[in-house]
Parts: sequence; structure tokens; C-alpha cells
Amino acid sequence: MSEEKEIDLSEWEQASTKKMIHYSFGFLLVFFVAGQFNAYVFYYYEVEIGLPVALLGLAFIIFAVWNMINDPLIGYLTDRPFRWTRKWGWRFPWIMAATIPYLICWFLLFAPPESLVRQTDPWPIFWYFVIIACLFDTFYSLYSTHINAGFTNHFRTDAERRKSSAINLTAPRILALTMGFIVPVFYVYGDRSSMILAQSLIILMLIICVLILIPGIRESEDLKERFLRGYESTERLSYFKTMKSAFKKRNFVVALTVFMLLALAGTLASASGVYFMKDILGLPLSYAIFTGIAGFIGFMLFIPFWSNVVKKIGHAKTMKLGLILICLVYLPSLWITTLLELIIFTFIGGFAVGAFWITLGPVTADVNDENTVTTGKHQEGALAGIRTFFFRFALIFQAVIFTVVHIATGYNPDPQAKQTPLAMWGIRIHMGLIPSILALLAFIIMKKWYDLEREKRIAIQHKLRQLNL
Repeated sequence: MSEEKEIDLSEWEQASTKKMIHYSFGFLLVFFVAGQFNAYVFYYYEVEIGLPVALLGLAFIIFAVWNMINDPLIGYLTDRPFRWTRKWGWRFPWIMAATIPYLICWFLLFAPPESLVRQTDPWPIFWYFVIIACLFDTFYSLYSTHINAGFTNHFRTDAERRKSSAINLTAPRILALTMGFIVPVFYVYGDRSSMILAQSLIILMLIICVLILIPGIRESEDLKERFLRGYESTERLSYFKTMKSAFKKRNFVVALTVFMLLALAGTLASASGVYFMKDILGLPLSYAIFTGIAGFIGFMLFIPFWSNVVKKIGHAKTMKLGLILICLVYLPSLWITTLLELIIFTFIGGFAVGAFWITLGPVTADVNDENTVTTGKHQEGALAGIRTFFFRFALIFQAVIFTVVHIATGYNPDPQAKQTPLAMWGIRIHMGLIPSILALLAFIIMKKWYDLEREKRIAIQHKLRQLNL
């Protein structure tokens, strides 16, 4: 008997494909904006704003520490019933409340007052970045916590989760491809106004995504009742007891560590992209359109392939395979010297990362289900907040790595500067070598300690049905 037939024995109502498509646009506001932040913010403030790299590294560390405190608390404080829960829903109100201030702060991040930018004293712009970035992340975290946590609740069975995960990686990615070209098309090195225009256009498109999202995040009466039932029948743990309980579960810790390592690897590679195009290849950022298309095609073309692989060998084994492939595809950054080479290896990279992304949602949901069976209630929001807490280490390490490498190799932040060979090697190292090592480490950890394979997941699914959770 196939794994799918064994596990999908539940009597839960199946989510429609239409709902999955609408819901998928919620993830676009998470992964696309996170990608934009990783790709452009450090570079923008170092090169265009002119904030000294040591201060910029410090600002990123403060920002990340704030996120580490803020994210799990948001998940814990909002992952419980409120007076409006029975009427308006569990996660829907939080998602809608966070959206507008989150987009406003995103715009302000790229549009600091000219008076601050022109000052010779770097501290005013330093504090502007810290304050706006922390406000942005507060609303971003409120939004992303409930979008990510809601995946487990809206899509209950393995078949739904695989299908929804595949849709998450297709429908919104098409729009994301178009949006991803906006900065390369409009941004000109040394012209801040061009970046502000590009981000303004992106915000308009994100607003359209929010309107598409709304039908997907509305919660049925059954979903509200299942959430309320868990809280009526169990004692609410304190924040620290909730975190302590989560860290007693090995699979949660393993998945958290793997995701954090991949987040750091991806952040380093993404944030290195502008530097690589400008300083290694010596090309305008508009050429990134070709690499973007190559990565998109490599990613999308093989989604059906990875979907079939997941059905045959399961979530965990597919993710492990993806980690090995990702480890290999980062390495060519150490020797690429032409745009054609970059396009070819970016296409191959799109194929490799597809294995990880198509299993990210299902693996997270499996870990969440194990926690629900253990505690007797849904805590997906709190768990998502804890994950985000540790994901922020990626920002700290990225800032530290960039700061140390750029100082050690003598990187010149002048937009028109020609970098020394040593500075170019620094870019290659934080774009390719370090991410490759991180992906390899993630594979080793998951292979050795993660055990949510088929039989254990079957037992958890049946237990959830018995508990009516």
C-alpha cells in the first residue's frame, strides 16, 4: 500500500484547490519580501546610504536581537482565543491587521529622509535604520507567524499538504518572478531614487496579492471550534514552559536547526548577489533578469518531478536529498567568471532548491502535528515564533560575516569602485563556500537525528483524528 493511502485515512474535510491557490499568495508576502530584504538592504545601506560597514553590522545585530525577542513573544501572545476569535477567526484578524503597517515600514526602510542621509554624522541614519527595521519586523512577524502556522491548520492531510506546497511554489512564484525583475530593471548603481521607485512598484503589487489572499485565509466554523476545543480542555502553559516543552521534542530541534542553517546559507548567497554582479562580473544589475529567469525555470520545471519524488520516498528523505544537492550548487560561485556560467549554474540551483522548498511546509506541519498530539492543543503560532527567533541568527551571522570579510579584504563601498582581487575573493567566499558548508552540515544533522518517517507519521495522523484536533 502506498504511503499516501496509508496516511490519508482521516475524515477531515478536504480543502479545495481554489482555497489552496488563494492561500498560496500569503506566502509570497513572506518569501518575496524576505528575499528582497536579504538581497538589497545590507548592500543599499553600505553602498547607497554610505553607512560605515562596522556600524551597519552593529545595526543588523541589534535588529536581529530585537527579532529574536519579538518573534516568539508574538507567536505566544497571539496563539490563543480572544473575544473576536469565534466570530472573526483564529489567524485571519492578525494577518489582516499586520499587512498595511508592514508595507508602510517596508517603504520607509528604503526611503530615509534626505537630511539624515546627507549628514556626516552616521549615527542618525544608524538609529533610523534600527527603528524602522524593528518596526517592520514586528508587523512582518505578526503576519508571517500566522500565515506559516495556518498552513498546518487549513491543510490537514498529507495529500493536501503536498498539493498545497506544490501550489505555493508555482502560482505565486510566477508573480514573484515578475516582481523580482522590478529592482534590476529600475535600479541604477549610485541612484537611490531608482531603488525607491522600484520598491514603490513592488508595494503596489503586494497590495494586489493581499486582496487575492483574503478568501484563502478565512476560517471555517469547524476550524475555529477545533482551536477553541484544545484551549478549553487543556491548561495554558507559560511562554517559557511552551518553549521548554517544544525543545524536549528532538524532531522539532532538528528541523529548527536544519531550517536555520539553510536560512543562513540562503541569506548569504542572496545578499551577495548584487556584489557579485557589480564587483565580480562588472555588469549592471539589469543582467540579473537572465539569472532570475534561469533560476525560475530550473525551479518550476522540476516541481512535478519533486512532487512525485515526495510521494514515493516521503518528506524527510526528499529534504535530505535536496540538502546534498544545495551543498553542491553553491560551490561554482568560487570560479564563475562569466554571465553564461552564472546563468547555467543558477538554472541547476533552481532544480536543487526545489527539493527543499517542496518539503519545507510538509516537514514543518509534521513537526507541528507531533507537538499537538503531545500537548493536546494547537500551538503552531507559538512554534512558528520560536522558529523565527532562531532564524534571526541568520541575520546576525550574515551581518557579522559580511562585516568581517569586507573589513578584512578591504572592500570599497564606492558604487563606482573597482575591487581588489582579495575583496573579490571575499565576495566569492560569502556567496559560495560558506553556504555550501552550511548545507552539508544541515544534511548531516537531519540524517542522523530526524525520525518522523512514514510509520511514525501515520500514528500521529490517527491520534489527531481520535482527539478531534
